[in-house]
Amino acid sequence: DTLAHAALLGVALAVAAEQLPMAGVSIIGVLIAVLLFWLEKQRDLSTDTLLGILSHSALALGLIVLSVIQSQGFNINLMSYLFGDLLAVDMSDLVLMYGTVVVILLVFSQILSPLISMSVNEELARVDGVAVEKIRFVFMILLALVIAIALKVVGILLITALLIIPAATARLFSKSPRQMVLMSVLMAIAAVVLGLYSSLNWDVPTGPSIVVSSSLLFFLSRILSRV
Repeated sequence: DTLAHAALLGVALAVAAEQLPMAGVSIIGVLIAVLLFWLEKQRDLSTDTLLGILSHSALALGLIVLSVIQSQGFNINLMSYLFGDLLAVDMSDLVLMYGTVVVILLVFSQILSPLISMSVNEELARVDGVAVEKIRFVFMILLALVIAIALKVVGILLITALLIIPAATARLFSKSPRQMVLMSVLMAIAAVVLGLYSSLNWDVPTGPSIVVSSSLLFFLSRILSRV
């Protein structure tokens, strides 16, 4: 949620600088991840408290910047950034998306094993020599990049749902962490396909359609897993 809310600030600054919003979101997301990583090392506040402070501060600052630049004549379709708008995706966005996805997959494949170890037992992973802080920092950077490339499709307010719901669905059928990663990807793809189909056929917003499709898959899977 913190990185998603900070995305609005990235959009505002990118529009003000007449740059691609995706680039602005990536930069702000990385900066927020770096700041959170540094603040966590101070150990004077809990992580939840820090997340709340950064999340709402970035969101409020983003709204202020948007208000200022709109008063100066900039035309911003805020709804498309909040809830996604597939029609707003152009060729430059696609090129940037594909390039970023390749980078994310390459890096994620390198940190997957230590990340799984951390998820199971962080202290045991630390004893086994896993650089916990380093892996957590890299993972936060990857999350920031994922949010940046999904921004125009799903939207700031709904991107967190697409990160959580497919994973929750996959957990119902998975017998190992690696299987859960693969199932999460498949569930996310299925949700996107169903959401796009619904959006095109019923003329409804793309982002909410994808999230609703993901939720339906979760509840259907929940029912089937108990049969």
